[in-house]
Amino acid sequence: MSCLASCCASLTCGLCTSVASGITKRSARIAYCGLFGVSLIVSWILREVAAPLLKHFSWINTSDNLSKEWFQIQAVLRVSLGNFLFFGILALIMIGVKDQNDRRDSWHHDGWIAKMLIWALLIILMFFLPNVIITVYGVLSKFGAGLFLLVQVIILLDATHSWNDSWVAKDEQKWYLALLAVSVACYLGAFTISGLLFIWFNPSGHDCGLNVFFLVMTIILAFVFAVIALHPKVNGSLLPASVISVYCAYLCYTGLSSEPRDYVCNGLHNKSKAVSTSTLVLGMLTTVLSVLYSALRAGSSTTFLSPPSSPRAGDKKPLLESDELESGKGKNDAEARPVSYSYTFFHLIFALASMYSAMLLSGWTSSSENPELIDIGWTSVWVRICTEWVTAGLYIWSLIAPLLFPDREFY
Repeated sequence: MSCLASCCASLTCGLCTSVASGITKRSARIAYCGLFGVSLIVSWILREVAAPLLKHFSWINTSDNLSKEWFQIQAVLRVSLGNFLFFGILALIMIGVKDQNDRRDSWHHDGWIAKMLIWALLIILMFFLPNVIITVYGVLSKFGAGLFLLVQVIILLDATHSWNDSWVAKDEQKWYLALLAVSVACYLGAFTISGLLFIWFNPSGHDCGLNVFFLVMTIILAFVFAVIALHPKVNGSLLPASVISVYCAYLCYTGLSSEPRDYVCNGLHNKSKAVSTSTLVLGMLTTVLSVLYSALRAGSSTTFLSPPSSPRAGDKKPLLESDELESGKGKNDAEARPVSYSYTFFHLIFALASMYSAMLLSGWTSSSENPELIDIGWTSVWVRICTEWVTAGLYIWSLIAPLLFPDREFY
């Protein structure tokens, strides 16, 4: 048995070494995404299997009245804290990095064996911390998760505008027709979702004024997006408006589906487990897509991740130049080559995403009579609904800001 364990450890170390040695400057961003993905898998697994193990830790199991759900939340929060510290420390270290001659630039791209070991060590050490520290982190994670939702909105706005601009730039009729078709499909999807939500969350015979208010607001916002985007004085487009409308309808669904299952206006209370699982999967999928998009988009000089010193969208071949800069191919190695994106903000996104994923897996650390139900409770409801309204506000602001401040240049 000891021989087998030694062989497994040797193979694992060899695999980590080969993976780390194969990570280049261009693939470093994807490697961070992979590390974040592994942390999600570890959190999910420990949530399911770690409860009996944590009961044997005297500094964690401090009472005989602790439920299985409480231990599950502890496992999720401790993995999340280790992940948060890893990316948070990197974000702090990278503050002020403006060119690739800075020694910290190599810390961001290289040293993957050491970084993997530090990441694993941090997560393991979190299981030796007292409960009070984890409790404080759980409270702070609610605010960090809210910030990540705002960042997710900015990422979505950046993605939709980039999508629209790329098709408009082709200046061909078929691409204009494609824009119109996708926009109409998204609006049909938004209104279809809203109609289904009226059926599910406004059952007859009950006073569900709050749910009706949420749904009516979602429909009104979809119309407002289209009206403002198509106004002659606004430099808008129907595609971003339709995509944001679908996203708002999705947020409204996740918010309403998070209502307690004993709430009379929750028409899906008989399918709470299935709805909880689908909400978790959709939440995790949007989280992974957000961090993956931010990682891939970071190489472009037009991205919101770009620091002020990086090339702007008006430069010729910005994406090619940024790739060359990141891979270290400059015209003169003696010159200070600016970094192509903000390393600090890049790691900050992952740190906040760690908090948000912990809230998803722990149901925003709220108590539930059924530990199999995830992301259920009024805290989750209001977080999602407020996120929908903030999303609407940010999108409307992105349309009207150039009109209110004509002298400012918006990228």
